[in-house]
Amino acid sequence: MSRIGKKPVSVPAGVTATVAGQLVKVKGSKGELSFEVPEDVSVAMEDGAIAVQPRSQSKRARALWGTSRARINNLVIGTTAGFEKRLEINGVGYKAAVAGKVLKLSLGFSHDIDYEIPAGVAITTPKPTEIVVAGIDKQVVGQTAAEIRDYRGPEPYKGKGVKYAGEFIFRKEGKKK
Repeated sequence: MSRIGKKPVSVPAGVTATVAGQLVKVKGSKGELSFEVPEDVSVAMEDGAIAVQPRSQSKRARALWGTSRARINNLVIGTTAGFEKRLEINGVGYKAAVAGKVLKLSLGFSHDIDYEIPAGVAITTPKPTEIVVAGIDKQVVGQTAAEIRDYRGPEPYKGKGVKYAGEFIFRKEGKKK
């Protein structure tokens, strides 16, 4: 039994959720999102909450039960509060700046990296060494932050590179004479 899947997703005031077959649409103050629930899972509105149940006891249905409930919960959270990922840049001369729809990254390469900001995501740079990725879709926000981090991930010797805020980088000792 899925501990997460058993709990219904409560719909707070100011949010409208509709279930039409396998399609769940959630509209809130920040925007509108939808999710197509897999056929192995049934979804229904019950007492102002969205309930998710597996159609059978197959391994796939039980696996998608908790996942579907979590995805629907992320729709509700995204349309009310939104999601945010913070990235930190460490290294001499490493910096970031937003210019229109492009994030300009200087990460020690011979050229600057121009990252096109995807639709549905807002990127800000409060400091040249800090990047804030925000949006209503958790998957898109996480994917965007991961793509930015991939340009120059943190290295274990000096800790230079782009890392998530609060991420611990296991440090290695350098060569000895």
